[in-house]
Amino acid sequence: MSNTNFDISEGIFGQIGNTPLVRLSHLSEKHQVFGKLEHLNPGGSIKDRTAKGILRDAIQRGKITHNTTVVESTSGNMGIGLAVSCQAIGLPFLAIVDPFVNRENIRIMELYGAKVIEVTEKDEFGSYLNTRIATVKQFLAQDPNAFWTEQYSNPANPKTHHSTMEEVVTQLGRWPDYLFIATSTCGTLTGMSEFVKQNFGSTKVIAVDAKGSLIFSDCPSTRRIPGFGAARKSQFLKPDSADEVILIEEKDSIRGAYTLLKKEAILAGGSTGAVVSAYASMADNIPTNSDVVLMINDRGERYMESIYSQKWIAEYYGEEFLHELNKTKL
Repeated sequence: MSNTNFDISEGIFGQIGNTPLVRLSHLSEKHQVFGKLEHLNPGGSIKDRTAKGILRDAIQRGKITHNTTVVESTSGNMGIGLAVSCQAIGLPFLAIVDPFVNRENIRIMELYGAKVIEVTEKDEFGSYLNTRIATVKQFLAQDPNAFWTEQYSNPANPKTHHSTMEEVVTQLGRWPDYLFIATSTCGTLTGMSEFVKQNFGSTKVIAVDAKGSLIFSDCPSTRRIPGFGAARKSQFLKPDSADEVILIEEKDSIRGAYTLLKKEAILAGGSTGAVVSAYASMADNIPTNSDVVLMINDRGERYMESIYSQKWIAEYYGEEFLHELNKTKL
């Protein structure tokens, strides 16, 4: 069968992207704050765009045929995005995950036909990322027809997000003054920033990273919220990818998620909570009437056993912090 038989323009693929940009009127009276609702993509996150973009690029370059097995190391959302896309075009998908992945994410990937392998050995940084990647490479050595999407180094990742930034500008009708983006592979950050720079945009791009991540720091520590930060430096980052970097504690990621839920009725994940908290930390230094866009990365339903679980919060962050969250009101 010819590669041209793959259809990644219609059906479920046609519903990836073009997500709403909505006013978040309860987060600030000083600024016009907007949320880019990436959690409304078919697979529930911004990684749907990345999965589609990488697969489309590989198909066009002849790297994927109907005999190909797609493989990726993932903390969840990229795996779901790839599982959805691979199911749609009839390709097997292998996801390499670790113990920090949400159990809901594993179940979703399996429902879409993915095979999931969980590594249990930590790497030299106390994380699992390098162990996951080593496992991917072992599989590639065993299967000559396998294709690794390489979300951490594939240039199709950031290139995909040029269109994400273009959507924001088109929907808003102007360049936003500030854009807050959570980091992991830094594909979204780099791609959206590249579009701003290449088109002489006026947007200040704010990178939001997790404390304990190695993307912008050299001080690793244990992180429990998946899909946010990384245990390695990004291969995509350029010196001008971010105008400013904010490092967020996990408690503040959770605080931000609860703030968004209670003030805007948006149930989102931990990285989005970090974005909300990062904006709050900068708000006093942002000029009045500025347009601020927050990237809403994924659905919160996948975090019911973690950041939205009172038992989980009490176990890892204490009863006092849980009490604080429960008191949060409009």
